[in-house]
Amino acid sequence: MSVVLVINSGSSSLKYSLIDTATEVPLASGLIERIGQPLSVISHTVHPQAAPGEPAVTMLDATYRSEQPVPDHDAAFAAMLAQFAEHGPQLAEHPPVAVGHRVVHGGARFFAPTLITGDVERQIGELCVLAPLHNPANLAGIRAAKTVFGDVPHVAVFDTAFHQTLPPAAYTYAIDADLAREHRVRRYGFHGTSHKYVSEEAAAFLGRDLATLRQLVFHLGNGASVTAIDGGLSVETSMGLTPLEGLVMGTRSGDLDPAALLHLARRAGLLIDDLDELLNKRSGLLGLAGRNDMRDILAGVAEGDEAATLAYDVYIHRLRAYAGAYIAQLGGVDVISFTAGVGENAPKVRADALSTLGFVGVRIDSERNERKAKGIRLISTDDSAVAVLVVPTDEELEIARQTLAAV
Repeated sequence: MSVVLVINSGSSSLKYSLIDTATEVPLASGLIERIGQPLSVISHTVHPQAAPGEPAVTMLDATYRSEQPVPDHDAAFAAMLAQFAEHGPQLAEHPPVAVGHRVVHGGARFFAPTLITGDVERQIGELCVLAPLHNPANLAGIRAAKTVFGDVPHVAVFDTAFHQTLPPAAYTYAIDADLAREHRVRRYGFHGTSHKYVSEEAAAFLGRDLATLRQLVFHLGNGASVTAIDGGLSVETSMGLTPLEGLVMGTRSGDLDPAALLHLARRAGLLIDDLDELLNKRSGLLGLAGRNDMRDILAGVAEGDEAATLAYDVYIHRLRAYAGAYIAQLGGVDVISFTAGVGENAPKVRADALSTLGFVGVRIDSERNERKAKGIRLISTDDSAVAVLVVPTDEELEIARQTLAAV
């Protein structure tokens, strides 16, 4: 058994998963939230493994929840270890062969899973300027983990790495070239781990050669992005220098005329930090309708709420615009997949986003689309020229795969 511990360290959270890479099944997973607040919330789930010959369906997960002060990431790792010790599985019986870390921004330097050395830590720190909300937290998690698991290799898996295959025409912004080069201003793209996993799972599910497929993957959660994937390679993606560009998201604006910010600075007196908060925390669905959860937006639409309806229409309009643009870039499309919280659980979003794509042969089977089911599934009709899928993402498993490959 080769066990990998996967760590996703946020500014105020620590998500972890202990994965048996032989079976690709998690042994346990957990989340520590509100790190640094008076009381943190800890959730630890044990996933029992069926004995040989025993049906897996008979095995039930056990989840344990508690609250306690967790002042920093070092304390979060201590709390995680305590959960394993108290509730299992015992790490002494399932020792990790490596620890895989999600790192949001790898800039143009990192294009593959990378063994974490002192120099790699330094470079991740230098890239904090490009992801000030994410990389510092990722780095804190790496350093805390290395103090606990100092005898095994640690691997960084970068959200941006999958998009290192973007051609220059796709990643270059049309601003002063010298200034852009000096300050590393270009499109990097994010959610790469999810887009890679979903595109590969889609090809396997269809029994098609990944290298022959033109795919669109819509990763729709509170953060949202779409990627055009040609032969397994990312060739266009909606997020840019930061995760702010592109689709309408829960609290992020997505695409916006840059001059609107100049206008708000001059006319409304907004400063840089004000604009940052506006675009990242007070825009998107929240800015338009006062709520950022798509379930609440859909409920508002059903009730005839005008603000919710407008927010939904703007959201769908942007999805359609990107779908059309990316199909043009690919010269057609063979597979369209939806993943993440909204993509996997909102049939209306999927149907409305694709309702204008009949001209490329997209046909949605309404019954398949509405049916609630777990796992990967086909929601297009049998005669659809384009296969449309719902593919549950598993970024932790993808990080574990890449970590094991790196070591």
